[in-house]
Amino acid sequence: MVDLSVRIGGLALANPVMPASGTFGPELAQVFDLNRLGALVTKSVTPQYRQGNALPRLCETEAGVLNSIGIPGKGLDHFCTQAMAEWRRFTPPLVVSLSADTVAAFADAAARLAATPGVAAIEANISCPNLEEDGRAFAMHPESAAAAIAAMRAACALPLWAKLSPNTADIAAVARAVEEAGADAVVVANTILGLAIDIERMVPKLGAGMGGFSGPAFKPIALRLVWQCAQAVRIPVIGVGGIATPADAVEFLMAGASAVQVGTASFVSPTALPAVLDGLAAFCARRGFARVSDLTGLALPGRLRPAAE
Repeated sequence: MVDLSVRIGGLALANPVMPASGTFGPELAQVFDLNRLGALVTKSVTPQYRQGNALPRLCETEAGVLNSIGIPGKGLDHFCTQAMAEWRRFTPPLVVSLSADTVAAFADAAARLAATPGVAAIEANISCPNLEEDGRAFAMHPESAAAAIAAMRAACALPLWAKLSPNTADIAAVARAVEEAGADAVVVANTILGLAIDIERMVPKLGAGMGGFSGPAFKPIALRLVWQCAQAVRIPVIGVGGIATPADAVEFLMAGASAVQVGTASFVSPTALPAVLDGLAAFCARRGFARVSDLTGLALPGRLRPAAE
């Protein structure tokens, strides 16, 4: 029997497979047992009500999806007082993705979540625009990323994961900055900016113009980012980006991730998450790994590797 348990900072997970924020909701309990997952991750919650971006918000491309959703939602009060009742039905740790426009708003929201029963950790979506930096994402620069994480760390004692952006010149520097600011893990990475054009209408296919690109074609980029961050920080790395199969998950673990998130694949197949989990366990059993955690970092420079079959 393979030991699938992993530890992300102070949070113990039964296994390393969880959904990516914004691609998952409690309604999937009608399709498979959500209690099988290592953790549950909510769509991003914002302090205030948000209407979201102009339609259309989603379009397919040749090897992935572009989205510009704009984080619509009813706000933090609604989440804590009403939506949490639905999430408390499940046993895996609940990780709440949090998005805010300013450092102070991040800190205030983190304190509110810390006081909400059932919240196990916060995933700080610092890939969102920062109103204090002319709309640039917090995670684009080490200084602004660290400021947001430090404020949240001062405001709450919950495990704090920083979700990083690929739209930066040096993601390793950002990862080091949030580690020093108090993050317990980094989630690598959010979507990369892209664009698609409707050639008949001669306008962008998304109502907001540009959008975040995700899906299979993004995987080599996300894998490279995980590989870089895993060598730059001591805290756990959670890999996300283009994971659709068990083999994809194994790659991310070997690149240095301690856990993985599955996103766009769930739109194609609602059972992608349990399929990745089952396949990951089967791979470990076939290759003789007693613990899934033994896969983490095997492809990093200087690591001793088991002989190939």
